[in-house]
Amino acid sequence: MDHVVVVGAGLAGVRSIEALRAGGFTGRITLIGEEHHRPYDRPPLSKAVLLGETDSTVVDSDLDALDVRLCLGTAAKGLRDGVLETTEGELEYDGLVIATGATPIRLRGEGRQHVLRTIEDALTLRERLVPGARVAVVGAGWIGAEVATAAARAGCAVTVVEAGESPLAVALGPAVGSHTTDWYARAGVELRLGAMVGTVDADGLTLMSGARVPADVVVTGIGVRPAVDWLKGSAVRLDDGVVVDEHLRTSLPNVVAVGDCANWWSRRFHARLRVEHWDTALQAPDTAAATLLGEEAVYDPVPYFWSEQFGHMVQFAGHRDAGDRMVLRGDPRRDPKWSVCWLTADDRLAAVLTVDRPRDVVQGRKIVESGRRLDPLRVADAAVALRDCIMA
Repeated sequence: MDHVVVVGAGLAGVRSIEALRAGGFTGRITLIGEEHHRPYDRPPLSKAVLLGETDSTVVDSDLDALDVRLCLGTAAKGLRDGVLETTEGELEYDGLVIATGATPIRLRGEGRQHVLRTIEDALTLRERLVPGARVAVVGAGWIGAEVATAAARAGCAVTVVEAGESPLAVALGPAVGSHTTDWYARAGVELRLGAMVGTVDADGLTLMSGARVPADVVVTGIGVRPAVDWLKGSAVRLDDGVVVDEHLRTSLPNVVAVGDCANWWSRRFHARLRVEHWDTALQAPDTAAATLLGEEAVYDPVPYFWSEQFGHMVQFAGHRDAGDRMVLRGDPRRDPKWSVCWLTADDRLAAVLTVDRPRDVVQGRKIVESGRRLDPLRVADAAVALRDCIMA
């Protein structure tokens, strides 16, 4: 290879470049970014940026030292073998990294709705979070909870509208998500469950039931879609993102995919995974770069992510769909710090969720990696360290 093009100037794109150079690639690298900013981190947008603690999350990487041609304000339009079509013309490549991420889903209606995906999104929304402002947040998932946290802290009157029967119902299931319901009330946030939005209007929301939620600010946090429409009609296979194997190879030679848009095969969990979190963007590029350079690298992580909401640090590691039953560690009704473990039929740890118990997630992630069996009775005892639950 003489020329590698990286499409997507986020963390996954930058890390891919760093991994290529670290792997000994000395050819040309071109980085294509649709935004006009230098690459930056996205997790702080709903945390530090929205809370007013910082205005910039630029990734600490010296692109000049990495000898990269940076093309900002340029979007991918199409792909054929060896040629990337962009809004600024065609680019020939020998190797291609697809790292175009995802785009937020929006609701119907003519009213203004904020989403939280770019630095402009975060800064614009922050200006609207003023004391007394009526803020309606649609979706009680990770982003919705973090936005509600920031809005409540700013002195806004916050209402969260969630279609499911509990917060985090999609991510964790309603049984676990219900344990976070009280957090909203304690923060002074009104939570409406089982409420579906019909339209976003100029003065708030109209629910499918006909009820109204008056609001000065509407924030939509109901999920994202992989940003892969530009690949339709190409030889790259698409199905909930870019379909890749365990080496992050696509169906097109010398083309790999990383980050939010990559749907990879996990040997560990015997399933396809597409994970929209920072840790994936950070770690996957090592495998993608090695694959482009002809090495036999396998990407098979234990997915990990975290969320800061209503004064709690919530962390998760693993793949809960691989579990057959849940085991609580601590009583969420009484204990401010608790965890949930998902065990397989043969008592192996599939996933762990922790609330203000960082030791559990650190130990749990290692146990998922090792595939060791656990003693379920000891797992249920929150006073016993997870590592001490491993069966001989």
